[in-house]
Amino acid sequence: MIYLVVYLFIINIITFIYMGLDKRKAKKHSFRIPEKVLLTLSFLGGSLGTLIAMHCFHHKTQKTIFKVGVPLLLIINIFMIIFICSYFH
Repeated sequence: MIYLVVYLFIINIITFIYMGLDKRKAKKHSFRIPEKVLLTLSFLGGSLGTLIAMHCFHHKTQKTIFKVGVPLLLIINIFMIIFICSYFH
């Protein structure tokens, strides 16, 4: 169970950092991190980090795929965590 907590902590920190980097790159008109990468990280458990970063950095808040998709991914992540915890408990 501790591995799951550590994994979720790390994936959310990474996702938060990637969102911040993408925002910085957007301001500098530099090479961007593909949305597919950000959404994949969200799907893999980093949806909370993405949601927090969206609000902290005001980034991707107007994109429907992020506005709707990230909260849905968070719900999916929660159900996955509940399933994993109940299965391995």
